[in-house]
Amino acid sequence: MAETRYYATGRRKTAVARCWLVAGSGKVTVNTRPVEQFFGRQTDSMILRNPLVLTETADKFDVIASVRGGGASGQAGAIRHGIARALLNFNPDLRQLLKRSGFLTRDSRKKERKKYGQRGARARFQYSKR
Repeated sequence: MAETRYYATGRRKTAVARCWLVAGSGKVTVNTRPVEQFFGRQTDSMILRNPLVLTETADKFDVIASVRGGGASGQAGAIRHGIARALLNFNPDLRQLLKRSGFLTRDSRKKERKKYGQRGARARFQYSKR
């Protein structure tokens, strides 16, 4: 019998994560590396484990994630979003719990583009009266 895998895609800023949940002991692998080795900050690895801790499935699944684009914080958020959506495929009854915690909402905030003739997205060059 083939092992059951639950797949979902997560996104945050410009990062896109493909996440698989496989029955296991709670090991998290990101781009073929252990999560502690992939992310420099401990907060990033804590962020992506939030849905598993909330649903008390942290020791039931191994997480295999493939993530591209963005920075470390965006990638951690994308993996968290992917894990939460994969948990829904595992058990649709977890929807209310995950939704209330905000893990199913795709955070659509992105960096605003710089406009021409300006210093930044909103910042202007300093006005000189004389």
